[in-house]
Amino acid sequence: MAGPKARPSPRPDQVAGQVSEAGTDTPLGSDWDPDAYGRFRDLRLRPALDLLARIPELPERGKIIDLGCGNGAVAEALNHRYPKRKIVGVDNSEAMLKRAAATGAYHRCDLADIAAWEPNKPPAMIFSNAALHWLPDHAALLPRLGRSLREGGVLAVQMPAQHGAPSHRILRELAQEMFPDRFDFTGWEPPVAPAVDYARMLAPLGRIDIWSTEYLQQLAPTPEAHPVRRFTESTAMRPFLQHLGDTEAQVFIARYETALEKVYPVQADGRVLFPFRRLFLVLALGG
Repeated sequence: MAGPKARPSPRPDQVAGQVSEAGTDTPLGSDWDPDAYGRFRDLRLRPALDLLARIPELPERGKIIDLGCGNGAVAEALNHRYPKRKIVGVDNSEAMLKRAAATGAYHRCDLADIAAWEPNKPPAMIFSNAALHWLPDHAALLPRLGRSLREGGVLAVQMPAQHGAPSHRILRELAQEMFPDRFDFTGWEPPVAPAVDYARMLAPLGRIDIWSTEYLQQLAPTPEAHPVRRFTESTAMRPFLQHLGDTEAQVFIARYETALEKVYPVQADGRVLFPFRRLFLVLALGG
């Protein structure tokens, strides 16, 4: 994943490589806030359900891995679809993993870095909802995950592809303008590649199904914050705020809010229309 260069601190893309919109890995020792992430539970869950609906038949045997399971938002749906399978949640956020375990839907929950995770035995499916976009080198990562499956196994991945949208672009522009000593986006590339790139890297492994969807999210009014800022503050904003002091963060957020008001205006009913694009891929190994 390419991202901003931070000087002299680690680049935020390197920091973000340990986090996920689904609440996966943890940057610089800070942990996710399950309550903040859960404010938009229904909007974040819908893409996972759309992905689940397109999964082909799995091998007769084998576990299901929820890679980057976060707070277990998808656990109930996975259990309903596969009631006889053992489902293992994998995540590097202790706070989120504790919530996931509390659902009772997992056979077990493993604390692990999803960038380096490997299964003990080939699973029937690796399901990853809104996690892998935070990790680098998809050309190596995704084929490696695909090859770890048992024959006929499925790799099912959903990743936000929102990084060119104003909600995310403004963060990069403000960070570099306001704090050039810490942020440098020279050579920046989106962390999620075009669909055709994933098709080329995964086609040698089996049958692939890749598509993208833009959801027109209707965000309800939120107290003392623009709704889009509330949506991004527990995800896309985190790698930026971790490099700022409290006063710097307050100024940064204020300018972000002002910019958001221009591109995502409040409607007459108080809601904000927020288009959000996501990319989906399903690989059936050896098909």
